[in-house]
Amino acid sequence: EVQLVESGGGLVQTGGSLRLSCATSGFTFDDYAIGWFRQAPGKAREGVACINGRNGITRYADSVKGRFTISSDNARLTVYLQMNSLKSEDTAVYYCASDFGERSCPYYYDDETSFGDWGQGTQVTVSS
Repeated sequence: EVQLVESGGGLVQTGGSLRLSCATSGFTFDDYAIGWFRQAPGKAREGVACINGRNGITRYADSVKGRFTISSDNARLTVYLQMNSLKSEDTAVYYCASDFGERSCPYYYDDETSFGDWGQGTQVTVSS
């Protein structure tokens, strides 16, 4: 059973930082890509970043490039999203998702249909 559990969300001020964690289980980590998505109320879910479990390739949405960093601790089966210089427009529920076969990353990091299993999400609120 594939499981993903996000944690680390919270309330921060503009310009602050948070580190989100995605703890995974139930699969061979290097056979998967992990993506981070976010969804604000009333808006479509958008891809934020992804990491390829086999080759380590990463990709970022233009809106977060230079501010967010995705990384993985393969031994702990955990993927992180370090978020710096947070803006009010970063406010959203953040989800991690897995893609068996790693085909989503880097080319289809923003394609929800490429990811089969999703976590429950963690709320990030950036005060303005």
